[in-house]
Amino acid sequence: MKNIIIFGAPGSGKGTYSEEIKSKYGMGHISTGDVLRSEISNGTDLGKTAKGYIDNGQLIPDDLMIDILAKTYDSLGDCNGVIFDGFPRTTAQAEALKTMLKARGDDMGMMIELVVDEATLMARLLNRAKEQGRADDNEETIKKRFAVYHSQTEPLSDWFAKEGIRNVFTWKGSKEQMLSEIFSEIEKQS
Repeated sequence: MKNIIIFGAPGSGKGTYSEEIKSKYGMGHISTGDVLRSEISNGTDLGKTAKGYIDNGQLIPDDLMIDILAKTYDSLGDCNGVIFDGFPRTTAQAEALKTMLKARGDDMGMMIELVVDEATLMARLLNRAKEQGRADDNEETIKKRFAVYHSQTEPLSDWFAKEGIRNVFTWKGSKEQMLSEIFSEIEKQS
């Protein structure tokens, strides 16, 4: 199995689909959001720094994210590939990930891009805020996160296309249909 980068706007289902892929194929999983929330809830210095950026709808600085990612990746040990959920978010991060993996004799594998219309994303995120009590999911912050995604992260899609690893899946109203298409592509490329 190869590594998988799961890519999409906030609320597109990166965590949900990552868990399904992880479960089906026995892969490792790195969710930068989960790692950061853990650091914040534990009150670490990293968590305090990260919280300031997150609360303002901003991305965590690249050097901080690369350090976190490398530490987490190395801690997974031997597994059947790793799913990168929520990372990379900029071209600089993608280049750094490529370099970090190459230094370990590995590569990025494939990128799965989840495309969902913004109205659906907003509804999902506001619902998640109610269900999970996530302070970073209020309408004002969500709009900021969308703006950051469109200006800084979305252009990375072209970078993945140039690398020859981009695979696009568009939401058509059914999680099961998306999973079927994603699983089919993973198996085709494995």
